[in-house]
Amino acid sequence: MGRKHSKKRDAVLKAIQSTHSHPGAQWIYDTLKPSIPSLSLGTVYRNINVFLEEGAVVSVGTVGGEERFDGRVSPHPHLICCRCGKVLDLPCLSEGDGAQAAEAGNLPGGFVIDYRKTVYYGLCGECAAEAQVPPETAGS
Repeated sequence: MGRKHSKKRDAVLKAIQSTHSHPGAQWIYDTLKPSIPSLSLGTVYRNINVFLEEGAVVSVGTVGGEERFDGRVSPHPHLICCRCGKVLDLPCLSEGDGAQAAEAGNLPGGFVIDYRKTVYYGLCGECAAEAQVPPETAGS
């Protein structure tokens, strides 16, 4: 049984899938509110939960106190900046023998993987560059 389509539901999903910024619910709400004045933040959250259950979106995790989402649901790692909260996709990299063993089904104890989530934390290029600026010259 398929889910009921609505203008608001379809707009929320399109907003998530049309950006690479890995938005949170507030960003989605702020983006859509001008074109859908009757939209509520609660509606955004309810629809995100539907999409999560269906697998149409995935949660990247909580960044700066807000859960962030990705419309690209194929397994891929993310980079999260600990300073500004930017979330970036990392092209899939080989993870060596562990990834090969998982693909071949050769995991200890007959373990079966449902999904994988890899997140790397650090500083984005902009924050790393700012961190290199001597304090006495910052803001000049």
